[in-house]
Amino acid sequence: MALLSKLTAIPPGIQTAEDYLAHAQPRLSPEVLHYLEGGSGKGISLKANLDAFDGVQLMSRPLTDVRCGHTRINLFGQNFEHPLLLAPIAYQRLFHDHGESVAAMAANAQTGQMVVSSLASQSLEEIIEAAGQPLWFQLYWQGDRPRTLRLLNRALSAGYNAVMFTVDAPVKQAVMALPDDVRAVNLESPLSQPPVQANQSLVFDGWMTQAPSWDDVAWLRDQIKVPLLVKGLLHTDDVANTLRLGCDGLVVSNHGGRVLDGVPTSLAVLPEIANMVAGKACLLFDSGIRRGQDAFKALALGADAVMIGRPYIWGLSVAGALGVAHVIRLMRDELEMTMALSGAATLADIKLSSLSDSALGR
Repeated sequence: MALLSKLTAIPPGIQTAEDYLAHAQPRLSPEVLHYLEGGSGKGISLKANLDAFDGVQLMSRPLTDVRCGHTRINLFGQNFEHPLLLAPIAYQRLFHDHGESVAAMAANAQTGQMVVSSLASQSLEEIIEAAGQPLWFQLYWQGDRPRTLRLLNRALSAGYNAVMFTVDAPVKQAVMALPDDVRAVNLESPLSQPPVQANQSLVFDGWMTQAPSWDDVAWLRDQIKVPLLVKGLLHTDDVANTLRLGCDGLVVSNHGGRVLDGVPTSLAVLPEIANMVAGKACLLFDSGIRRGQDAFKALALGADAVMIGRPYIWGLSVAGALGVAHVIRLMRDELEMTMALSGAATLADIKLSSLSDSALGR
């Protein structure tokens, strides 16, 4: 069955970001769609991420004066009009011929920010040139320090001004056979795995010998002067280590349910982590955001900003930069409406009091 072509206009009837999925499905091969939408294992964490938001109730606050409200935010000295960051997603040329470049253009057009994956399918230089603004770079460990530092320095030289080190997928490999014209163009040739003896473990004595450690996080902190965030944290001990090492931020994330199935949802652990961080570092939230109302709930539970993943790829798959920009705008409108009806004129006004007592287990 032939795939539908990309559109040059917004499809009729689009009311929410989720509406884009039905338009994206006939434009993506079954393999690519499964890669995008699937989770690891049985998909328990993937489903739980979405269900978690439904269990958090809001509190209506009518008659509150929210005139002149806004969603502006400052992150690491950079001003954005909203707290909806585009999460790092690999191989975006799977979804559109111009891949990461047009997603970055859309982020800038909506006065927001994009985090570019180590596994981008276009060069780091090409993406940031298309964006027309500094971007953030998501770093995967490259098996050893010299290779990691070369990739890191390339991103910094290109103008990326914050680094997000993803730690919950220590050995990152494609889970589908990539087309010949799509690959991680910014990476060196794959690092060969050390030989594993018959009495050794392929996991512990093979793959994990090339995984990063806390010593490597400390080393990374020493290598760069730009903000360093650690992504993929759920446990409070790991949060404490991140703060102790002087990292500038952290991302509460279970990788969208794509790595270790059955872990807690990001939303479930967010309040405790937010209490620990308490202004000591920038706290971002990832995994399960589908609507502006979801973003509001994560902000109310302690996040400074959130990252959206699959929804903007739906928009990219349908209408390129226009689709991505529309997804951001739709989610921002939903966030603003939720704020207004909850009595919050600014992001600083979104507090735990914006949620109902029953939602917080009181």
